Amino acid sequence: MRFLRLGSLSEERPHVLDDRGRLFDLSPVTGDIDGAFLSGDGVARARAALAAGELPAVDDPADGTGLRVGAPIARPMAVLCIGQNYAAHAAESGSAPPEVPILFFKHPNTVVGPYDEVAIPRGAERVDWEVELGVVIGRRASYLDSAEQALSHVAGYVLADDVSERAFQKEQSGGQWSKGKCAPTFNPVGPWFVPADEVGDPQALRLRSWVNGEPRQDSSTADMIFGVGEIVRHLSQYLTLEPGDLVITGTPEGVAISGRFPFLAAGDVVEMEIDGLGRQRNDVRSA
Repeated sequence: MRFLRLGSLSEERPHVLDDRGRLFDLSPVTGDIDGAFLSGDGVARARAALAAGELPAVDDPADGTGLRVGAPIARPMAVLCIGQNYAAHAAESGSAPPEVPILFFKHPNTVVGPYDEVAIPRGAERVDWEVELGVVIGRRASYLDSAEQALSHVAGYVLADDVSERAFQKEQSGGQWSKGKCAPTFNPVGPWFVPADEVGDPQALRLRSWVNGEPRQDSSTADMIFGVGEIVRHLSQYLTLEPGDLVITGTPEGVAISGRFPFLAAGDVVEMEIDGLGRQRNDVRSA
């Protein structure tokens, strides 16, 4: 079962795809795929309604040819990001692997749909792509005792692109990274939100990216320095994660900051995918 939100910007409505790829309106169960839905046992309620035939079927194919596909979760209250969480990416960035998870934030208005345009902000010349596994929090998490306990607070997973402006991030940052991470459209998410129990092991997912059809990244979440459970446990020692919050968990090697590839420019097309979580395609334009 895959959850998605369809409709024009700020007017998305909740839908679900069954295991045969059939699309259903989720409105009888919830007004949106948000923190209240997740914390209120919404995934189980949606499954029950689908099995009982209580959800109206929808003809739109949900692949971008009909209704717009929005981000699969409603605008999160917080987007928390883990930096340099793959050793090879840390190396290509010129850094040693971190000893503890590096935390930075993206503004919630960075979150857009999986086929929306990515806008290069004014003055930007070093815009980069980053395919990442996104973790959607399902229950309030604070002072968790173990990685295993932390995983029970995860509602599911999404595909995310942590778009970054490297000069803003590195040279104009004052020591923090978020200036290079927070431009509107800098976090395409989706197309689907997939419940955790249908994803299986989050540390066994292949993730890839392409620019203008040319391969850039090809790795596995098995190469993470800090796994999903440890990330959520660690964060919970310093802040309280709320239902609907999005945690993106780092990117593998193969980005432009490595010096091996050009940075993004208007007219480029970025594509990425993660096993079981779908594929996204974003045209790059000047803001």
